[in-house]
Amino acid sequence: MEANNNTTTIQTVLHKADTRGHADHGWLNSYHTFSFAGYYNPDRIHFGALRVLNDDTVDGGKGFGKHPHDNMEIISIPLEGDLEHQDSMGNTTVIKHGDIQAMSAGTGVFHSEYNKNADKPVKFLQIWVIPKKRNITPAYDQVTLHPEDRHNRLQQIVGPEKTNGSVTINQDAWFYLGNFDKGMDITYNLNNPANGVYAFVLEGAFTIAGNELNKRDGLGVWNTGSFTIQSAATNASILLMEVPMLK
Repeated sequence: MEANNNTTTIQTVLHKADTRGHADHGWLNSYHTFSFAGYYNPDRIHFGALRVLNDDTVDGGKGFGKHPHDNMEIISIPLEGDLEHQDSMGNTTVIKHGDIQAMSAGTGVFHSEYNKNADKPVKFLQIWVIPKKRNITPAYDQVTLHPEDRHNRLQQIVGPEKTNGSVTINQDAWFYLGNFDKGMDITYNLNNPANGVYAFVLEGAFTIAGNELNKRDGLGVWNTGSFTIQSAATNASILLMEVPMLK
């Protein structure tokens, strides 16, 4: 992980969109911010407890067959289209734009994910977070949030406890989504100053800690209790993921 050498000041690591790993399986087009499957970069194994950030597009009617997970917190954020989920806990659901899904794999769970529609793709972020406690009983959570509630503000979507309708995960981590007009500034205050924040631009452009970020760029920020997010474009959207800075 790249960083400046002065540990008394804010630390950052920048990942430009075109440096991500990429896998095109025909039915699945996936970009990997961190090492995943056939993509391996020793400098990009994780950012603290954030282990996987995949930007996936799945063709109509296609998807991931039943497969296992254990001891991982898995968050899905649909960006476009509808994703059908089934798991060994008995859940059969559809998640769509505005929904947030979280699954604590714990001691082990099987699940499948398919594009619900045959005539259009589904686009979603799949995010894995290293859990706080291992071998817990598997759990599932899903909520529907209102995108208008994140206009020029940050809307909490994930947390260690149910807050303002967010999903819960087995980690002291907080995720937020925000949609901003051009010229808007907002200060993000960390829930725990010992944590770090990984910012991921969904649309538009932002400036954070002196770094100019465009669509699908990512920036890790740590060793600070707060930082300012400046929107440089109209209808700019960003995802913030605050996580413990594990070694």
